[in-house]
Amino acid sequence: MPNIRPVEPVFLTKNGYGDMVVMSMEAWEEKQFESEIYDKLLEAEAEARLSDTRLSHEEVFPALRRRIKDRIGDV
Repeated sequence: MPNIRPVEPVFLTKNGYGDMVVMSMEAWEEKQFESEIYDKLLEAEAEARLSDTRLSHEEVFPALRRRIKDRIGDV
């Protein structure tokens, strides 16, 4: 029997009202990842409201590239 997974979540109802959602692990992991990114963006926006300091991409990207290179080098 082929391994069939729903591409979209399946919504289950009880007495005509939404009760549960069934989805593949891949879909759940993607939703978790998107949720984490959204939470980090909200946190960054809140932090930005507390400060007037703004950095250009010329100031930020070289440091990010160094951190990525260092991290990859450790693997």
